[in-house]
Amino acid sequence: MTDLGLRFSVDGPVARVVLDRPEVRNAQTPAMWRALADFGRSLPDDVRVVVLSGEGQSFSAGLDRRLIMGENDQGEEPLLSLGAKPTEEVYEIVAEFQAGFSWLRNPNIISIAAVQGHAVGAGFQLALACDLRVLTPDAKFSMREPALGLVPDLGGTQPLVQLVGYSRALEICATTRWVEAAEAKEIGLANIVVPAEELAGTVKDLTDAVLTPLAGAVRETKALLLGAADRPYADQLKAEGAAQERRLKELLAAFG
Repeated sequence: MTDLGLRFSVDGPVARVVLDRPEVRNAQTPAMWRALADFGRSLPDDVRVVVLSGEGQSFSAGLDRRLIMGENDQGEEPLLSLGAKPTEEVYEIVAEFQAGFSWLRNPNIISIAAVQGHAVGAGFQLALACDLRVLTPDAKFSMREPALGLVPDLGGTQPLVQLVGYSRALEICATTRWVEAAEAKEIGLANIVVPAEELAGTVKDLTDAVLTPLAGAVRETKALLLGAADRPYADQLKAEGAAQERRLKELLAAFG
């Protein structure tokens, strides 16, 4: 699917998505978001890990700015024209865009972003949609939407707050400043920072490590962790008990 600027592959339990528009630092388009959502919906049941990366020197420079005013060759409607549409239609269109990111939170998979160079705006939010982020020293994040008069609306606000806290998340978004790799590691945006030549090997090692435990246990654990911040402690205890009951029944059926 290189005509849309994406490459997809599935190899057993591992799926890969490569942003492939290096000539524009992997700038994103709504067509790419729709293709991402379609890929997420079509994943085989035995896929357990999804790795996202960018071709060339950058992960993604964010939204292709030519699309804001419609000055593009993508056949896309100018994004500013959304402001003239009825409210419900705007919600539906934005939800369609968000679906290209939200599938990466699915408890059935662990998603890993391999980030080098720029991860700006939609690129930052795509990395935030992933469960784990491996960075190279030249990687740097920026939530540029407010500088364009827009808000981050591709699902990045919640994971950003969960990772760094409200106050720091607000500061990062309101100033639109760069968060470079060393700081990203310090504040929890990056799981690990490795030299560029070690990026692929580190992602493979992480993938192999994630695949080692039983799939059901990882799936249930991810679901527990995703919901933990929104549940009272007593409800989290109940959720843990229910998840463990399901696991024990599955294990009994498999090995008993």
